[in-house]
Amino acid sequence: MTARLVGDLSPLPAAGFRSHGLWFWAAMGFMVIEGAGFSLACAAYVYLMNGAREWPLDGVAPDLGWGTAMAVLLVASLVPNALMSRASRKRLAGPTQLWAVVVFALNTLALVVRGFEFLHLNTRWDANAYGSIVWALILLHTVHLLTDFIDTCFVTLLLFTHPIDTERFSDVDDDSVYWGFVVACWLPIYLLIYWAPRWAP
Repeated sequence: MTARLVGDLSPLPAAGFRSHGLWFWAAMGFMVIEGAGFSLACAAYVYLMNGAREWPLDGVAPDLGWGTAMAVLLVASLVPNALMSRASRKRLAGPTQLWAVVVFALNTLALVVRGFEFLHLNTRWDANAYGSIVWALILLHTVHLLTDFIDTCFVTLLLFTHPIDTERFSDVDDDSVYWGFVVACWLPIYLLIYWAPRWAP
């Protein structure tokens, strides 16, 4: 009998809910790494802002409308996302399918809003340091929106085209955790991009 290392996850099944499944821990590791990336990008924004005589450097802050619409949409999406997660953990096929479609629709809408958001940043990515860091933060978050869009699309299709077993329910629950991460990452970015320039002296 071999000794197991502390934190050895190899005995866990691939399909399991939250801490009882390998994919959950893989997603958690990914979110920790990506969260560090978001933190570093936000720190770069604050560093540049504190070293500037004026902020934004061209004197024009992004329009509040689309960024605020994105924040409201993402926070509101947490409700159907939580309902989807709960239905999947209870292994309720119908409600899981329903809420997966709703979450997918909201994810799609978020990408549409982001498209308009890019048009109202009032700066180019190559204009100056301010423009570069604003676009970097927005693009970094957009990559995660797209990643979850693809994941949610794939998981939702599987719910309607394959038998819904524990593995499928587990996939839905893991996707809901990642969507919560995407929403949580947007809130500090929203405050930095849209409100910090208005609060800066």
